[in-house]
Amino acid sequence: MSASRSETTRPPGSDGPESGAAEAADAAGPDGGPGADLLAALLDGMDAALCAFDAEGVVTHWNREAERILGWSADEAVGRRGFAGWAVRSADADEVHGRLMSAMGVPGRLVHEFALLRKDGSRVLVRTQSAGVRGADGSPAGVYCAFSEVHAQIDLERSIALSEALLDDAVWGVVLVDVDLRPTVVNGHAARALGAGPSALLGRPLGETVVQGVEELEGALQHVLAEGAPRALAELWVTLRAADGGERRRCWRSGFLRLASPLAEEPVPLGVGWLFQDVTEAKLAAQEADKLRFRSSQLHRAGRAAGECESPMEAATVCLDFALVGFADHALIDLVLGDVPPGGSTGDVPATRLVRVAATPGGSVGPCQPVSAGGIPVRYREGHPALQAVARTGSVRASAPSGASTTPTWSVSRQWPPDSVHALCTVLRSRGRTLGVVTFLRGTSRPSFERPDAVYAEDVTARMAASLDLLQSES
Repeated sequence: MSASRSETTRPPGSDGPESGAAEAADAAGPDGGPGADLLAALLDGMDAALCAFDAEGVVTHWNREAERILGWSADEAVGRRGFAGWAVRSADADEVHGRLMSAMGVPGRLVHEFALLRKDGSRVLVRTQSAGVRGADGSPAGVYCAFSEVHAQIDLERSIALSEALLDDAVWGVVLVDVDLRPTVVNGHAARALGAGPSALLGRPLGETVVQGVEELEGALQHVLAEGAPRALAELWVTLRAADGGERRRCWRSGFLRLASPLAEEPVPLGVGWLFQDVTEAKLAAQEADKLRFRSSQLHRAGRAAGECESPMEAATVCLDFALVGFADHALIDLVLGDVPPGGSTGDVPATRLVRVAATPGGSVGPCQPVSAGGIPVRYREGHPALQAVARTGSVRASAPSGASTTPTWSVSRQWPPDSVHALCTVLRSRGRTLGVVTFLRGTSRPSFERPDAVYAEDVTARMAASLDLLQSES
C-alpha cells in the first residue's frame, strides 16, 4: 500500500518538532554553503527524522534520527534518487515520490502518511511533513521532509488530548502548581470547588482561598516535589472562605503527580499536578453511620451492665457512664425535690427545686458517682437550662457566647464545671412524672450539641428514668 492518509496544507510552525526541523533546514538551503557544517550538526541533534531532496528528487540530507527509524545510514541514503528500490516498495514508489515532490509547487507544508521500508525489510508507517525550498531566483530548488513514526505521533496527540480533557471536561478538579506552590493552571471543576474564577487563582497563594488545612495541603505538595507522588490517595479536610464571608468545611480526596521536564538530562521538577474530588457528603454520611453504630452498641452494653447492678442508683450511673464515652466530658444528675408545681416562679426563686444526686468529677475524667447534697437544692437561677428542660418536659441546648469560652464565668454561674462551654439538659420522665434532669457538658475541644445528640441523650435518660423511679419508690 502507499499512503494511508493525506492531509491538507498547513501553515509553518503548526505541527510540532518536525515543523522546527523543516524551518531550520529551510533557512540554510539544500545545497549547503557557509552554514553547511552548522546545519549538519543541527540536523543530527534533532529529535525528528529529516531528509532533503533537490529539484530532481535526489537525497541531499539524512540525519541520525532518520537512520535510527529506517536503518539506512547517511552514506547509504545521500545521492539516491527518491525512495524507490530501497526505502519504499516499488509499487508505491511513484506515488510516494510524487506526493513528496509536490510540496515544491504549493505554499506552506503538506502532511502525509506513508508506509516506508526499513533496511531489514520490515515496514513502518510514518507521518511526513514536506515543504518546498526556493532558490535565490525564486524557482523551486528542492524539498525538505521531516517524518516520525505514526505511533509516536499518536502518543503525543493522545497525551495532548488527555491534558485538554482533564483541564476542560474532567469531573475531578485539576490544579497545576509551580515549585513555589502557586497555581498556574486551574480547570473549571477545581475553580468551582475553590469558590473563585480560574484566572483569579493563578499565581496567588493557596492560603488566600483555603482558611484552614492549607498547611497540610502545602506539606503534601512539598513532599511530592521532594520525594515524588505518593502511592495512595489522600483525604484532606479544608475550610474554605465562602463568597458571603462565611466558611465551609470540605473533604477532598486527592492524588498528586510530580511534573518533570522531558527535555532535561536530569529530572527537573516543573511543579505538581493535583487532582481532587469532593467527597464531603460521603464522608459525613459514613461518619454519621459509624457514630450511630457506636451509640447503639453503647446503649446495648449499658442495658446489660445496668441489669447486673444491685441498686437503682448504680444502674443509672452505669448507664450514664456508657453514654459519656465519645459523647460528653461531664454529666450531672439532678432530681426534683417534691412535685413539679403547675404554676411559675415567685420572684427570683424558681418554683422547681433540683437536688444534685450524682456527678462526674469536675476538672478530670472519671465515672459518675453519687454525691451527698444533704437534700439542699442546687442554686439554679430562674431561666437556667435545667429548669427550662423541666418546664418544657424536653431537651434544652446551651452554649457559651463567642469569646466567653476562655473564662469560667459562664459555666460557674450555672453551677457547672469551669471547663464547660456546651450543655445539653434532658428531662427524666417515668410514669407520666418528671423525676429530674440529666445535664451533659462538653469542653472547648468538642463541638456544640446538635439535634441528633439530643435524641441520643433522650434514649439514655429514658433508661435511667426507670431506675431512678424505682429508687424513689424504695425511699
